[in-house]
Amino acid sequence: MNQKYHQLSVEKALNLLDTNTTGLSLDETNKRLGQYGQNTLTEQKKSSLFQKFIAQFKDLMIIILMVAALIAAFAGDISDALIIFLVIVLNAAFGVFQEAKAENAIDALKEMTTPSSKVRRNNQITTIKSVNLVPGDIILLEAGDIIPADVRFISTSSLQVEEAALTGESVPVNKNITSIPEAEIPLGDRKNLGYMNTNVTYGTAEAVVIATGMNTEVGHIATMLNNVDQTTTPLQKSIVHLSKILSVLVLAIALLVFIIGILADRASILEMLLTSISLAVAAIPEGLPAIVTITLALGTQTMAKRNALIRKLPAVETLGTTEIIASDKTGTLTQNKMTVEKIYQNNTLTDANSAQIDLNNLMKAMILANDSQKSDTGLIGDPTETALIQYNLDKSNHVSQIEKDFPRVAAIPFDSERKLMSVVIKQADKPVLFIKGAVDELLQRTTRIEKNGEITVLTENDRKRILAANHDLAHKALRVLSFAYRPLDSVPNEPSSQLLEQDLIFVGMVGMIDPERPEVKEAVAQARSAGIRPLMITGDHKDTATAIAVRLGIITASQTDAVITGNDLDALSTDELNSAVDKYSVYARVAPEHKVRIVKAWQKRGKIVAMTGDGVNDAPALKTADIGVGMGITGTEVSKNASDIVLADDNFATIIVAVKEGRKVFANIQKAIQYLLSANLGEVLTLFFMTMLGWDIFAPAQILWINLVTDTFPAIALGIEKAETTIMQRKPRGAKSSFFGDGVLSSITYQGLLEGILTLGVYWIAIKYPFHNSYDLIHADALTMAFATLGLIQLFHAFNSKSIHGSIFNKNLFSNKMFNWSIVISGILLFATIFIPAFNDVFKVTPLALEQWLIVLSGGVLMIVIVEIVKLFQRKLHR
Repeated sequence: MNQKYHQLSVEKALNLLDTNTTGLSLDETNKRLGQYGQNTLTEQKKSSLFQKFIAQFKDLMIIILMVAALIAAFAGDISDALIIFLVIVLNAAFGVFQEAKAENAIDALKEMTTPSSKVRRNNQITTIKSVNLVPGDIILLEAGDIIPADVRFISTSSLQVEEAALTGESVPVNKNITSIPEAEIPLGDRKNLGYMNTNVTYGTAEAVVIATGMNTEVGHIATMLNNVDQTTTPLQKSIVHLSKILSVLVLAIALLVFIIGILADRASILEMLLTSISLAVAAIPEGLPAIVTITLALGTQTMAKRNALIRKLPAVETLGTTEIIASDKTGTLTQNKMTVEKIYQNNTLTDANSAQIDLNNLMKAMILANDSQKSDTGLIGDPTETALIQYNLDKSNHVSQIEKDFPRVAAIPFDSERKLMSVVIKQADKPVLFIKGAVDELLQRTTRIEKNGEITVLTENDRKRILAANHDLAHKALRVLSFAYRPLDSVPNEPSSQLLEQDLIFVGMVGMIDPERPEVKEAVAQARSAGIRPLMITGDHKDTATAIAVRLGIITASQTDAVITGNDLDALSTDELNSAVDKYSVYARVAPEHKVRIVKAWQKRGKIVAMTGDGVNDAPALKTADIGVGMGITGTEVSKNASDIVLADDNFATIIVAVKEGRKVFANIQKAIQYLLSANLGEVLTLFFMTMLGWDIFAPAQILWINLVTDTFPAIALGIEKAETTIMQRKPRGAKSSFFGDGVLSSITYQGLLEGILTLGVYWIAIKYPFHNSYDLIHADALTMAFATLGLIQLFHAFNSKSIHGSIFNKNLFSNKMFNWSIVISGILLFATIFIPAFNDVFKVTPLALEQWLIVLSGGVLMIVIVEIVKLFQRKLHR
């Protein structure tokens, strides 16, 4: 919307849109519908399941495996080719599973559009589908309506609009038709404009449509969502980096072995190709994508039980790296419902919970000067009015009985100029006027005050005390309403403010606020102890945001310089914001664009940012952040679908639970990677030296069976190891964290080397001390024993991988039941290839004698013994 309609008078706005208060003609609306299009939001193009499936084959490791399968098939080794191909398809299926839920943010924005609108055309009021609205249409609005497009109000009557989903401001905004001279002001301050998908909570209005569809403010957000690049998570970056390293190593080793084999005339070109394939298969951890996916999926199940619903699997682990949690205030840190917190009566300010207001005039004024209505779903109406009723309900005051005993006979509605609302109530003897409104306006019409049931003249001292209490409440960001009453001789025929709202008796004040969620303060403290910095980003006013931030512990009362507004942000260039962003913990009165700028500025500082929110206005920032966290109860569908995680209980504390789970997931994936890569290194070294020594080597099917069966099941089970007790006392890993940190790389190296040495040692023993006399049987036994040893070593090594440096001999050794079963099942599947004759030919193995099995078992046990000794020395050196 380039034109600043808030600056224009009603007449100029109508002239600019070439319309008038009688509405457009049918011909003109058809013409404009063709010009501007329907009042809908365009969809973002999504990739099909087939496209997602094809995209899985772009990974270099997968391409290497595909080439290996083709060469094996060409060489006539169909069983190897089929097994490799099966691995490829399974990995692709897992990849599609990760991306199965496409983004639905634009769909949700579209669904939010109201289905029909009252419109004046040709001076006739009619109801039309909202999709057919055009700029220049005159629409009619009343309480309960959702505004169907962006509009300029041309007449209003006590109009209030709730704009929390767009601006983040929890209190409805009073709307009017007065033009505003300032060109650049926040959306929430444009009091003469209404926006698509905001709610009319009070009053009536007529308005002219100034923008439809993608040209509205909500459409602007939809465009921003379309243009937001998908954030690559730290886990995805680490896996991609690891894949590249492994792929280069695989190609280099395979090429080296092929060249050496050909130059040394070890075998034919085709046989050396098959040998190189075996090396490639040994080096590539085929199960890694599946293990990462399954570990993340198991993490999502754990989080779901704790009310954190994961929409995108990599988000589980990314939470563990989070350094910044930038949270929307309304509905996330606060309850998104006004609540009575302070009561001022009898010249005394008290907490609302301890105040006594049993059937006195203050209570009557709160209940009777009130337009709230009851429904099956609760109270309906202005949030401040529903808060007054809810307070009395919580106090067990008989609201319905009071409304029945004291019926309303006349009323003077609220308007934004006098800032008051009055009702005339019928009583047994004579009628009474009850009034509520702004303190300063009401005091101007007040001459007396009620204290402890006695009415006295309102003195200057009384007035000062009231204003001081009002100032104190306002400084703490409470919304203050004052109350008064006046006995009347009779009910006037035409009640008016001039006639009735004079000579009032002041009876009290009420301070209300959208309070913080009770569990959030503790969650903020936990975040800080975990090295995470909490921020508040809100569309609400600076004073309100500051007060809530202090109450939650996000800032201290003295840190007023840690608060910045949207206007201040506009004055900063991108570079200035990037360099100064860490000075601020509270961002108030901000627009959707500001939220995205703030998130990007923190990301520019190398921080991993989680952004929480529940409104339409939060969606672009949720999508830009490394982790978008939506609210399941109060959140709009737009914010949920733009999020990576949705909190089913809208509980900020659940984020901290999710962070802990994310850290645990990373630690467990790290264990699985250590286990897999040390196993694969052992396989590569074994094959490499077998080739160099001229020994028989493992077939691709044997290596794949070990990689997929012996390795994968225990690695998956490592993914559900319990979190270490100190996991939330550590600093976040950050964006540059690596799977190879904390001694993992050195462990992979020496453990892989040890696996290779032990396997080659068993092969050498089998050749040196044969069980048979036949050359073919001796070498077949040796290869089978090496195959069984390598598989058994890796099963034993899985126990080593439960801790990087800690001993496995503790009370938790067998605590993970899934891990225990994975070892048993993997062992059965490994030994089935040897014990079941039907599998012997497929896997190129022979039955073994008891003495040979004892040698194999010795190799497996030595893996645990030697690693435990190394860990013992590591712990001593560390201390």
